[in-house]
Amino acid sequence: MVSLQNKRVLVIGLGNSGTAATELLLRRGASVLALDDADNTQLKATAAKLRRAGATVRLGSNVAAEGEFDFAVVSPGVPSNNKTLQEITARGVPVISELELGYQHSLCLNVAITGTNGKTTTTELIDRLLQGNQTKTIAAGNIGTPISEVIEQTRELDVLTLEVSSYQLERTEYFRPAVAVMLNITPDHMDRYTSMEEYIRAKARIFMNQQPFDFAIIQSEALKKLQALKIEIPSKIITFSATDREADIYFDRGLLVSRMTDWSGPLLDMDKCKLRGPHNAENLMAALAVGRAFRVPLDRMVSVLASYEPAPHRCEVVAEINGVTYINDSKATNVDALHKALLSVTTRVQGQPNVWLIAGGKDKGLEYHELGPVLSQRVKGAFLIGETREKIRAAWGLFIPCSVTDSLLEAVTEAARSAALGDVVLLSPACSSFDQFQNYQERGDVFRRAVIELQSQLPRDRAAANESRPQTQNLKPALAFL
Repeated sequence: MVSLQNKRVLVIGLGNSGTAATELLLRRGASVLALDDADNTQLKATAAKLRRAGATVRLGSNVAAEGEFDFAVVSPGVPSNNKTLQEITARGVPVISELELGYQHSLCLNVAITGTNGKTTTTELIDRLLQGNQTKTIAAGNIGTPISEVIEQTRELDVLTLEVSSYQLERTEYFRPAVAVMLNITPDHMDRYTSMEEYIRAKARIFMNQQPFDFAIIQSEALKKLQALKIEIPSKIITFSATDREADIYFDRGLLVSRMTDWSGPLLDMDKCKLRGPHNAENLMAALAVGRAFRVPLDRMVSVLASYEPAPHRCEVVAEINGVTYINDSKATNVDALHKALLSVTTRVQGQPNVWLIAGGKDKGLEYHELGPVLSQRVKGAFLIGETREKIRAAWGLFIPCSVTDSLLEAVTEAARSAALGDVVLLSPACSSFDQFQNYQERGDVFRRAVIELQSQLPRDRAAANESRPQTQNLKPALAFL
């Protein structure tokens, strides 16, 4: 462990990770200058707390990194074109991520999970699976608790269970998971990366420092993308896939099946689980493979995984109102996540489209045209919100009817007005939330409250609903307080 006593450290970005990094550095005796380009009420409160702890804190767009530094710690939300980051890099100051800082001071092994979609669900599955085997662990990282915040607890832990994003992996040096999990890799964050290759290489850093006796648990399709870029993986590889029957663990008519020589046969029946869909089959397969690496008995794994309740905002059924199902999938912040959500929705018996889709938000530089075929098969119409609404309408207008709306509340009202018996109103934005909301959780909460308000306003009897249909015209004012 590298001593931080009397080190001069610059912290760039004071979100949760930057704040936790600053506090860890101060506890270990470092001298800290912390900067953030923003200057709002919440940051002012954070700055006051850190100053009381001994840090120098500067807020605002004109702050400067004056002085000499032994190294800098950058928060994951800070892009590479940040002015301060570019200046200190040009000065030759070493820069690491908060993940790397925490890893260097952790006192236990870790299992790390990355990928485009499914990271949080898989992290929660693995955390519960390990705890169910009396393994002392804490879920941290991108899941919400920075690793720097739990360093003191690692002395008593067997393993840290870490959700790690590409942002966190960008500036790692020695970070090494004993077990590294890579889920799917599909286009995302193209507003930050110049190409898919750059994005894939950032993700692949999770394997960079592994040793031959470590484990790499990788979706088959993701492994092929790494191999195409000639990225080598030094550890023992276990593959899984919902579509590739040649994978070590594969999906076969609702069963998760292993073909590994020392662990062959059916592992888990998804009909006995609360998670649904091929994407969740892969999350479960990854968790099973991790359990195998840690020698957790299969019966104990099955018991834990079968009882797992899906987290909020992930294809969460909010209500059924007059035969219409309302689903909150606010966590779907990219095109692939929306695609998976549409495939998981139950269709009409005749196979006709039955989804009224609410999508849109902050642009992440993604392309939306590729969804055309599944949209035409599953979606009756889309209500588009946020910064990307016109871009999405241009991409989807040839496949389905698209309406531009001014807010999520208006979209819910219009979707409710359009929906018929057997339809589904699905919030699955395919975009981040930061144009109109603080995060995807707030976006999902607003949708949920709007649906509950609809439930209180609309008659429950379908015949009565048909007789009083014009009353829906008055729903918009009733939702305005949300």
